[in-house]
Amino acid sequence: MTNINTNEDIFTALTAKHDIQRKMCKDFQKYIDAKDRTKARAAFDELEAELKAHAAAEERHLYVPVMAFDEGLELSRHAIAEHHEMDEMMATLGDGRTGDERFFETAQALIDETLHHLEEEENEFFKEARKLLDVDTQKRLGTLYQAEHEAYEERHED
Repeated sequence: MTNINTNEDIFTALTAKHDIQRKMCKDFQKYIDAKDRTKARAAFDELEAELKAHAAAEERHLYVPVMAFDEGLELSRHAIAEHHEMDEMMATLGDGRTGDERFFETAQALIDETLHHLEEEENEFFKEARKLLDVDTQKRLGTLYQAEHEAYEERHED
């Protein structure tokens, strides 16, 4: 585990990964627009790996701590529901039996949902979560998130 910055709080660490996910979505979008399924599938595989590592670590190290507060329950439930929607889309895209039309429609829906989720999280969830979690907790969770994300990636490498 070499890429952990212990100076990053949970929100800084998450935003850095969100920026990576936005770039991955942009790359994926190019291949969807070109209707190049082979390249789209390769871009999807990379995005899927990142989204799964991110969601696992984010749910454990941000959503669960925020859920400890009454004010954080609905926020976290909504965010987890969006993760579940993205999981379902990724399952459809990962199913080798999906035809081209459905693949590209689902790919577009995944990009749209991912970008919506990132924006909503940064502009709403983070704002509320900062009020609930003290600064020391934010720092500790940032380190835990990064370690979990990296460990997930290592466990799931091909």
